[in-house]
Amino acid sequence: MTQPAATGPDRGEPWFEDLFRAHATTVFRYVSRRAGRDEAEDLAAETFAVAWRRRADVPEGHELPWLYRTAGFLVANHHRKGRPTPVETLPDEADRSSVEHVVVSDLEVRAVFATLSLRDRQVLLLAAWEGLRGDGLAEALGISRGGADAALSRARARLRDAWQDADRDPGSGTVPGTGALPDARSQGSATQTG
Repeated sequence: MTQPAATGPDRGEPWFEDLFRAHATTVFRYVSRRAGRDEAEDLAAETFAVAWRRRADVPEGHELPWLYRTAGFLVANHHRKGRPTPVETLPDEADRSSVEHVVVSDLEVRAVFATLSLRDRQVLLLAAWEGLRGDGLAEALGISRGGADAALSRARARLRDAWQDADRDPGSGTVPGTGALPDARSQGSATQTG
């Protein structure tokens, strides 16, 4: 892991303004996906408040992974408080006129993802949505580089297994991975193909 930079003239208001300008939008999006848009602004602001208070602990060159880790703790604490978390919904129907329409519904993905542990979901989201790999992922998770690589590999394997289990579950309405989508004309009834 990297060593924190010392507090000094380099960690004053100009440093914080640069940190905020460089990462505020990214941190807001990260928090928004995990806690909903209604809570994201407050949680993102709290993330930067922690960064200011603990600026001596923010590792030089690894500021964004540190912010992700801090935001992750704040989101976890927020969820523990039991506040209802609004979930944004996607349109019910895919654009079927497009060749590139969505094959697997959002609900199918969420259902499979929900079967994973919180840790596996965190690792996968940091890798897939935030693009963190290697040292950045390790820093965000607070573990070694080898530990991060192993955690990502295990999380991917468990996601693959969960997807295959869901693929074999005909009682779920639609079958993930086969392209079978609910027929919008029958208002939610699913037909399986193949």
